[in-house]
Amino acid sequence: MVLFEKKGKIAGRLAVGVLVLMSLLGAAWSAQAQDAKSPYPKMAPVNEYMIADRNAEVALARTAAPDSISRDATILVLGQHGYETAVKGTNGFVCLVERSFMASYKSSEFWNPKNRSPDCYNPQAAQSILPLIRNRAEMVLAGLSKEQMMDAEKAFGAKEVPALQLGAMCYMMSKEAYLTDQGNHNLSHLMFFVPEGTAWGENLDGSPVGLLAKEVPGAPSPVSVYLVPVQQWSDGTSAVPVAH
Repeated sequence: MVLFEKKGKIAGRLAVGVLVLMSLLGAAWSAQAQDAKSPYPKMAPVNEYMIADRNAEVALARTAAPDSISRDATILVLGQHGYETAVKGTNGFVCLVERSFMASYKSSEFWNPKNRSPDCYNPQAAQSILPLIRNRAEMVLAGLSKEQMMDAEKAFGAKEVPALQLGAMCYMMSKEAYLTDQGNHNLSHLMFFVPEGTAWGENLDGSPVGLLAKEVPGAPSPVSVYLVPVQQWSDGTSAVPVAH
C-alpha cells in the first residue's frame, strides 16, 4: 500500500520504497526522497497509470495474497474516475493494484507511472484504510494538485472514514509487483495499521518489524503503519534472496 514512505531500517537484504518498498533492506528511502531530484516532477498522462486489459488487472490484484484469500475477495480496478468494483467477493477482503500516487506526498516517485502495487486489505482495513485509498485516486484523476489533495484529504477523513478497526492489515506478497525503481523493485511483506504509539520493537537490530509510516494521511485518528517481510510470495515460492 503506497500512501506511505519508509523511515529507518528493516533487517535483511531487501528494503521498502513506494507503495513504497526498496531492495536491499537498510537503505534510507526518506533520505533519498529529500536528496535526489525527482525523475518524476509531474503527473504523467493518465493512460500511463492505467492497465488496458481489465482482466489482467484483476489477475494482478489477486497476486497480492495467497489464493486461499484472494480467490474470494472483492477486486477493484482503476477506472478513469477512480477505483471500480470488477469482482464482488464473499470473504470481506478487498484486493487492488495501487499506483505510485498512493505514496507520501514527499516521495520522489509519487508520479512514477511504472509502479504497480498489488494489495489485499482484510475486512477491518477495507473499512478504515481503503476509503482513503479510493479517495486519493479520485482526487488524482480529477486533476487536483498535491496541495489541494492534502487539504481535501483532511476534510474527507474527518467526515467519511470510520475509526481504525482493530486488526487492520493488508497483504503485499505479489511476485509481479513493481514497487519502486530502486534495486529489485519488490519485497514480499505484510502491513499492519495500528494506533500511533503502539510499541512493536520496530527498526531495532535483529527485529523483522519496520515502521513504514508514523501517520496515514487523512485518517481520522493517528495511525502508524508497520511492515513485516515474509519469506514467500503469494504463489508459495520462496521470496528469500539468493546470496551471490
